[in-house]
Amino acid sequence: MSDKYGNLFIISSVAGGGKSTLIGLILKKYPDILFSVSYTSRPIRGGDIEGKSYHFVSKEKFEDLVVKNYFYEWAQVHDNYYGTPKDFIEKNLLDGKKIILDIDVQGADKVKAHLPSSVSIFIVPPSREIWVERLKNRGTDDPLVIEKRIRNGLHELEAQDRFDFRIVNDNLDKALHELESIILENEKPYPEI
Repeated sequence: MSDKYGNLFIISSVAGGGKSTLIGLILKKYPDILFSVSYTSRPIRGGDIEGKSYHFVSKEKFEDLVVKNYFYEWAQVHDNYYGTPKDFIEKNLLDGKKIILDIDVQGADKVKAHLPSSVSIFIVPPSREIWVERLKNRGTDDPLVIEKRIRNGLHELEAQDRFDFRIVNDNLDKALHELESIILENEKPYPEI
């Protein structure tokens, strides 16, 4: 165990807000920063990698893990389950590591309630028009799913004021610099687990 407690950075956004791109760039630049791989019951999409994108499990397996109190937080989003394994977070915080958690607004609220010293960051798309265009151009979802993501995203955007920081993703380099500054400058020296 380290003599310094780690830091948990909660990063949320709407689908298509650019958070995955920003997180990927941070992790590439700072290999000592860890990424908490969530569990999900959603189907694997093209480009997904088991154990890197998510841990993919059936709905039944996910529900079994919920009963066993395996998750730090979990939620049902877009008709699928998502959850954060508690052992990964607790072990690495006690070892003094910085951890990035990519979760939705519901999950961010739950984690912040358990760990108030965690740093929450909301990635905001530059405009509704650009955001909708990004969703359509991803090519990963059919039009009905995109419409559902837009409806849900409008509610998620209303939650951005509950976060410690907001980053408008209108310029990738600028947004990356802001995220990097937040992660490097925020230290939480005491444990809460």
